[in-house]
Amino acid sequence: MANLKDIQRQIKSVSNTQKTTRAMKLVSTAKLRRAEELAKRSRLYSEKMNQVIAEIAGRIKCNKVGGIDNRCFIEIENPKMVDIVFVTADKGLCGGFNIQTIKAVKKLITEYKEQNVKVRLRGIGKKGIEFFKYNEIELFDEVLGLSSKPDKKRADEFITASIEDYKDGKIDGLYIVYNGYKNMITQELHVNKVLPVDTEQFDCNETATSLLEVEAQDEEKMLDSLVSKYVEYNMYYSLIDSVAAEHSARMQAMDTATNNAKEMVKSLNVQFNKARQAAITTELIEIISGVESMK
Repeated sequence: MANLKDIQRQIKSVSNTQKTTRAMKLVSTAKLRRAEELAKRSRLYSEKMNQVIAEIAGRIKCNKVGGIDNRCFIEIENPKMVDIVFVTADKGLCGGFNIQTIKAVKKLITEYKEQNVKVRLRGIGKKGIEFFKYNEIELFDEVLGLSSKPDKKRADEFITASIEDYKDGKIDGLYIVYNGYKNMITQELHVNKVLPVDTEQFDCNETATSLLEVEAQDEEKMLDSLVSKYVEYNMYYSLIDSVAAEHSARMQAMDTATNNAKEMVKSLNVQFNKARQAAITTELIEIISGVESMK
């Protein structure tokens, strides 16, 4: 039977842990509400931007002889090098949030290596960066502090290099991989191929009825400008969506940890009571035995 003082020490330790996890859950819940609202507004802006690009690109594809000749919209049949940008958290204690993204990145790297395609890995977030460095997987570029505090200017600076390299023909594809927010209890993994832009989604019937007014001679110039904004905002939205999902995952993880601690305290209390009863019984037996021996 365990020592009473040891059990009391365990109960106190687990109770303190329970208080900590409960507080962390409350903090994550408060942060989630703000992040969720920002993610909803950003999603609406992202959808509108995608719609504008789709309409302009769709016009060129459907009306111009030869279709779109902008490299950002042309699928590369035999890619030689691609950029993979991943977003993970700077902190842990959020369940499987980070590992899901890491697994998706590893799978993508393996698939391209099997095709003899070189991969440049660009990391955002301490946890993912530490994992790949520990496993001796080279990172082409990295940034800390951006996933926990999304900043449009820093996000644009980070992704601009990949956009320019794609336009210059140095890379043949650009992916953004992150774990996004779906609802309070669910995160959704995203493996988004942002370059080249998928032209299969463009419908000639929809562009024919579009109310967007752009001069024909300006369409290609505007499209080239918009595609950079499109990729930049995809990067920024990925950060916003990821931080909302991170708080959601941490809230669930801390809720589970709090419940587990509560159950453990209950179990330790039962163990403590049994040990105390056993100690009392032993003392009574010793007293009775002492009395009997004196007769």
